[in-house]
Amino acid sequence: MARAGRQRRSGGPFRRLRRLALILVLPAIVGPPLWVALYRIVPPPITILMMERLAEGQGLDHRWVPIRHISPAMVRAVVASEDSGFCEHRGFDVRAIDAALRHNAERPGRIRGGSTISQQTAKNVFLWPQRSWVRKGAEAWFTVLIETIWGKRRIMEVYLNTVEMGPGVYGVEAASQRDFHQPASALTPAEAGRLAAILPSPLKWKAAHPGPYVRRRTGRIEARSNTVARAGLAGCALPNEVG
Repeated sequence: MARAGRQRRSGGPFRRLRRLALILVLPAIVGPPLWVALYRIVPPPITILMMERLAEGQGLDHRWVPIRHISPAMVRAVVASEDSGFCEHRGFDVRAIDAALRHNAERPGRIRGGSTISQQTAKNVFLWPQRSWVRKGAEAWFTVLIETIWGKRRIMEVYLNTVEMGPGVYGVEAASQRDFHQPASALTPAEAGRLAAILPSPLKWKAAHPGPYVRRRTGRIEARSNTVARAGLAGCALPNEVG
């Protein structure tokens, strides 16, 4: 009888299991929104990818600058090359995902991604680079959070400051200084196009000394950037450029 009374007072094993589950699950629910809210005002200091590259001996060149100190040409170039619907979608481009799935089914040897700039930013800042269903699920959750808490201009600012742009080089300021010996604020449309052109494979392609493929890709990005400017497709990140 005394033992039964003690079990009732303590709630029994099932209540203890519920408490343990709550302790384990609550940080996973509350933590990400708080983390995202913090990075709305504080520049992300380092990412998992940066730490992995450091462990590989690549070094770390990461120079944060506000988006107002980045050439508008660079914003247009990444919208043109990476996510033309950036200002229209809420983090996910269903048409791009569908096109990527069809392409990958028809040409399995050449995988195409359908990630938006928002998804790439969520992955770059909060998650690890290796692909898995767990990471894709977390990426989707963080994408919703940054779209809700940050807004488009902050997403673009963080993306341009954290994206990998070469061995040990992160963000357009570090890349501009390395490749063109000038701040990101001074980038011309041609230079911005070259930096955007290497984003799919920054460890392989070079903006400073581009090969034939990167030069052709740069030309296409410059042409699309003109369309982005005329149509105001980067207006959510460039308030003075609304179509």
